[in-house]
Amino acid sequence: MTDEQVRPGRQHPRQSVTLASEAVTVPVARQIVREACEAWGMGADAAETGALLMSELVTNAVRHGHSHSVRVIAEHPRPDRLRVAVVDKSLRMPEMHHAKPGAFGGRGLLLVDLLSDRWGTDLLPWGKRVWAEIVIKAADQ
Repeated sequence: MTDEQVRPGRQHPRQSVTLASEAVTVPVARQIVREACEAWGMGADAAETGALLMSELVTNAVRHGHSHSVRVIAEHPRPDRLRVAVVDKSLRMPEMHHAKPGAFGGRGLLLVDLLSDRWGTDLLPWGKRVWAEIVIKAADQ
């Protein structure tokens, strides 16, 4: 894991790591978020919501990103915010689907939309970053 909080010009804590683009990466990415939240003094609710958001973002990147690796990022951009992100090398933008009842998948971005306060995609010259952000409530800090 890389703790980038001392990087010149960066004013907020950030942890990131590059992992293989495989299903076994999902629990590792969740743990990175939980550990970052603990280090930053966030409560269990924020950590678990962040971990679930990360899980959905990594799953989508593994299934649709067509990369050998993904970069997972947890950051604390403001005192009341947690942001999780996944970077892959695909230029294909994520699409929200409305899965049919009984379908095995297809609900990831719907969950991200419901659980986050805001989310989006940043197109990069060589891929994209999909991120989700939650507001940390005072009781969860």
